[in-house]
Amino acid sequence: MSVLPPLRLGVNVDHVATLRNARNGRAPDPVRAALLAIEAGADGITAHLREDRRHIRDDDMTRLKAEISKPLNFEMAATEDMLRIALATGPHAVCLVPERREELTTEGGLDVVGQQKALAPFITRLNDAGVRVSLFIAADPAQIEMAAKLRAPVIEIHTGAWCDAVVADDKAKAESEWQRIVSGAALAQSAGLEVHAGHGLDYVTAEKIAALPQIVELNIGYFMMGEAMFVGLTQTVLDMRAAMDRGRKTLRTYL
Repeated sequence: MSVLPPLRLGVNVDHVATLRNARNGRAPDPVRAALLAIEAGADGITAHLREDRRHIRDDDMTRLKAEISKPLNFEMAATEDMLRIALATGPHAVCLVPERREELTTEGGLDVVGQQKALAPFITRLNDAGVRVSLFIAADPAQIEMAAKLRAPVIEIHTGAWCDAVVADDKAKAESEWQRIVSGAALAQSAGLEVHAGHGLDYVTAEKIAALPQIVELNIGYFMMGEAMFVGLTQTVLDMRAAMDRGRKTLRTYL
């Protein structure tokens, strides 16, 4: 029986800032949430600095970099302003994501095939600065192959469509999306990419995807912050870690 290495958990603290910004105050503090998550066992912290600053703000990124003891994953759109901030902040990693002002949340993966010429210089500058670049993409062969050609060392597979289908109990859609993820993860690893996954994951879907041997990190935020309102952030991190560990120990046919 194959034994998979432990799966990393990145906790996204964006929606602590969403709640804070509802009153335009200082609490609750996303940096405090990040510190609690790390104390409970998170392996890293993710924060998305959006162009409209709807949740995370510039000073949040500065404080996160200064105060947390684990890697900071800076999610951002591929714009010159965001690149300037990322280079000044010096996070462990940058995850390039698509972004529209009117969207409620990230709606899909980045189109690296259609935007390869625009993305290439961003990836090069971040690589040259020693920042690991991740591309948030769908589990689509053309997108994965282009990510490898662009010399991005990491991809994060967008799991939103699969998770939505699971929640809706649309078994056919869920199975179709799941098989895309399985195939995409295998293709990405064969292309030399490190594979992460995220968006819409909860305890059930995190446990299932944790069994895929190619995936080494999950980034989860919205569900965990919602759960934390009822049981606390520490317990939520422990419960998510336990779900991932159960999945990681499961021998599936993909091994």
